[in-house]
Amino acid sequence: MNKRVIFIEHDHVSAGGPIWAQFQRRGYEITRFIIVDEEHAKTPNVTPEWPNLLSFDAVVVMGAPYAAYDDEGIGNWLLPEVEKMREVHNAGIPVMGICFGGQLMSRVLGGTVARSPRAELGWFEIESVDESFIPTGPWFQYHWDRFTVPPGATEIARNELCAQAYVYGRTFGMQFHPEIDSQVLDLWLAMEGGCAEVESEGVDVELLRAQTRELERESNQRGYDLVDQFLDRVATAPIVTI
Repeated sequence: MNKRVIFIEHDHVSAGGPIWAQFQRRGYEITRFIIVDEEHAKTPNVTPEWPNLLSFDAVVVMGAPYAAYDDEGIGNWLLPEVEKMREVHNAGIPVMGICFGGQLMSRVLGGTVARSPRAELGWFEIESVDESFIPTGPWFQYHWDRFTVPPGATEIARNELCAQAYVYGRTFGMQFHPEIDSQVLDLWLAMEGGCAEVESEGVDVELLRAQTRELERESNQRGYDLVDQFLDRVATAPIVTI
């Protein structure tokens, strides 16, 4: 019988790319739970009907174009998600948090999330304390906010701007995007204002597309490897509750 993983997708363009592929290779049945669908993209403070997250063998909390501290703007689902993910973590269900997901899990675990002094957009190398777990990259960055490493967590990677990855029990949070590939990037840039938002930070969109195509094969492999590390190391670690 296959294990089950749920991907919490906060918007309608959070495809999992190589992360989906590797979970499937590892025998996981994927469930997608989209919180803000395309119809509500401009009115994202929706009230979703949550599935039973405790019934899954793993939970992946994806990225988002929102802030993990915007309780006023998206509190109808953000505040319940914080509480539900605290229950998931304390139940010992393995959690992978990507970008917004890593920020949200930092908040869940007692860390903080705030606006970053600058955006990180594009391909960057990071400093890793364990390259067998997280190599230096390059990894894809697409964020305006940053998290602190939760108290008691182990920082695995960082750069001069912010913490990039941490582990706390069976929860693994990261700031970068291992799910990126050309298709995922095109979905993000196709969102209303997507290209303009990136270009406003001084990024050449066509160069970004070209770099992503050039790096896609090795980046996908890093994504596959990261899922393996998560399943083999984090998901089997001792349970640490909060």
